[in-house]
Amino acid sequence: MDGAELVKFVRQHGLAVVATRGPEGAPEAALVGVAATNQREIVFDTAIRSRKYRNIQADPRVALVIGWENEVTVQCEGVADILIGPDRDRCLRAYLEQYPDGRRRAEDRDIAHIRVRPGWLRYSDYRPGSFGIHETRLDS
Repeated sequence: MDGAELVKFVRQHGLAVVATRGPEGAPEAALVGVAATNQREIVFDTAIRSRKYRNIQADPRVALVIGWENEVTVQCEGVADILIGPDRDRCLRAYLEQYPDGRRRAEDRDIAHIRVRPGWLRYSDYRPGSFGIHETRLDS
């Protein structure tokens, strides 16, 4: 799976489980709605009072699992950042294309948009007759 295929996969699925590291080092996971930019960034929103927001501030390393229906999934690991300025505007456009109802949340001062830049991917297809696992590095 390359970056373009990742973008297509994210756009088709729209949901992911994001895992972060909590303050005591324990993993914490949450379901989020995700979008993808043409630059192969994954974007989601979250409340600034959420555990994942605080966790990303403390340690920006995250893992995501996207897609699980039909026994096909993508795991990715990357670095997250809290979007501000022109990057936020650009990533927000991609997010609102995926989630038009997110416009009101985007105006809420208690909501932040997070960008993940994946560095590692694992595409897994467990369907009968299609089994395959492929790992890819996307680091620049």
